[in-house]
Amino acid sequence: MGKEETLSLLEELSSPLDLSGGTVGIILAAGHGKRIKSEKSKMLHEIWGIPTVLRVRSALEDGLGNSTQLVVVGIKANEVASSVGKKENLKFVFQEKQNGTGDAVRIAMNNLELSGFDGEIYIVPGDMGLIDGDTISEFKKSFQKSNADMTVLTGQYVGKPENNLYGRIIRVPESLSDGSSAGSLEGEVVEIIEHKDILAISSDEPFELNHKGKKFQLTKDELINISEFNTGVYGFRATALNNHLGTITTDNVQGELYVTDLIKIFNENEMVVRAVKATDSRLVEGFNVKSTLREMEAIARERVYEKLKDVVTIEDQYDFFIADEVVERILDLDSSENSGDLHIHKGVYLGPEVHLSAGVEICDNCHLTGEVHLGPHVIISERVVMSSFPGQAIKIREGTTVLNGNEIKGMVSIGTGCLIESRVSITGSDEYPVNIGKDVHLRGVTYIFGSVIEDGVKITHSVLKRKHVKNLSSNTDGSEVKKVRYIIPSPEGKDAVNEL
Repeated sequence: MGKEETLSLLEELSSPLDLSGGTVGIILAAGHGKRIKSEKSKMLHEIWGIPTVLRVRSALEDGLGNSTQLVVVGIKANEVASSVGKKENLKFVFQEKQNGTGDAVRIAMNNLELSGFDGEIYIVPGDMGLIDGDTISEFKKSFQKSNADMTVLTGQYVGKPENNLYGRIIRVPESLSDGSSAGSLEGEVVEIIEHKDILAISSDEPFELNHKGKKFQLTKDELINISEFNTGVYGFRATALNNHLGTITTDNVQGELYVTDLIKIFNENEMVVRAVKATDSRLVEGFNVKSTLREMEAIARERVYEKLKDVVTIEDQYDFFIADEVVERILDLDSSENSGDLHIHKGVYLGPEVHLSAGVEICDNCHLTGEVHLGPHVIISERVVMSSFPGQAIKIREGTTVLNGNEIKGMVSIGTGCLIESRVSITGSDEYPVNIGKDVHLRGVTYIFGSVIEDGVKITHSVLKRKHVKNLSSNTDGSEVKKVRYIIPSPEGKDAVNEL
């Protein structure tokens, strides 16, 4: 898709901005991430089942208390924008050439709707897939309480300094170059130096800095060993940002416009710059390589486990997936009534539209996606697969057991107290759903499509396509139900099959 088609799509997906809330979030989602070594945009890699750019969007909306956002897209703009979709108070802007974060912010701020806006601007990278609304909210409160024109959200790096690829936060040390005390300036943010720029510094002589007339020096090793890092999350007074954004230069190793250069510019203009550390530094990390992405996924799993470990029995805390929406429903269930011995075994995958009830047990390596409702005390044995398309639902009612390896798909309703033994496949379509009554017993190699099965029926080794199976007595007093066995459709294409 060419530039004109891209711009047309972005316009179609954009909505007018409501600036009355006084805050605007800007998501930087134009980069691709060469080191991730993937055809997929870095912004669309998933953390716990959701693309990172969507997680950032949700965190900004929750943390700022409004949905007014600008999303800067560039490489694979169509895919990123389409994934985000059309939202109220959200607008896309296009960065045709990736010329740094400063350029991306400039393009966003040049948006006509922000002309004259004098509120607050919050900037977040689109690959920060663990950030949550609480972190944004705490940052917003810190910024609003301060008298700062700019505030940087920082993290504390844990690990070997040489592996820290983040920009370093440079603060005024206790002692200056002449040995005198920094006094009240101690700890103030001087600037952020990017990792690549630190590597380009000579090891033979110290790096000199000047802050409000006070000079100090840091060696290259001291710079590398700084553990406080720049997360890429910023808060700005919009007027201050607009006034100085155009003064950023490309005087750095990358030859790009860095939004971090505004710290030094603001300081030189006697403006106030603050930095606040995130409560949990793990939540403000981005990723450039697959190994970091896997680490972030593990952190997301750990956070879900911590939420549920006293509510649900999770057999293997390192091998499960429960979508965020399901987690919230489980917690709501626990707060409103006893969640009642929910039991999740190793390797279980529960998609966002799965609904659980008290006493449900889901065994090893089951995979449930689409809209699935499991009633109280339903047991799903190992390797069961359930899936439905949008508009369809699988509903399994109280006390039913589905045994190993079965597959249930589409529009299916199963009554209470049923037993579905192994090697059974059930499929219902929109036009021909499956309705199974209570106390039904299915066993053997059985396939059911688009059929109605009455209460109490027992079916063995049968293929039922669009059939109505009645509950008929097998004896005169009606005490036994007639069993249904070996119902096989007439063969087709027999003339194509010959003996060897």
